[in-house]
Amino acid sequence: MQSLGEILYAILNVAKWILIIHIAMGWLINFQVLNMRQPVVAQIYYGLNNLLEPIYRPIRRFLPSAGGMDFSPIVVFLGIFALQTVILNNLIY
Repeated sequence: MQSLGEILYAILNVAKWILIIHIAMGWLINFQVLNMRQPVVAQIYYGLNNLLEPIYRPIRRFLPSAGGMDFSPIVVFLGIFALQTVILNNLIY
């Protein structure tokens, strides 16, 4: 059972880094540090967006509108953190 928890923890860790990369790329694109006309940048960003959009969509339905700010990545990040904490606490005890 402990190895299953460690595998799930590692998967959540990878998901957390994918989320961080997606958020950072979004900021860099908005501040025009990265250019969406570059095929590699566009392909990576759209790939990450297609991967994370099914996770964001249900959360956006429940979050109130915040004037153009999207808080769904923060909610997902907090959810991943909570799951990792639960897994870590159950592996120790």
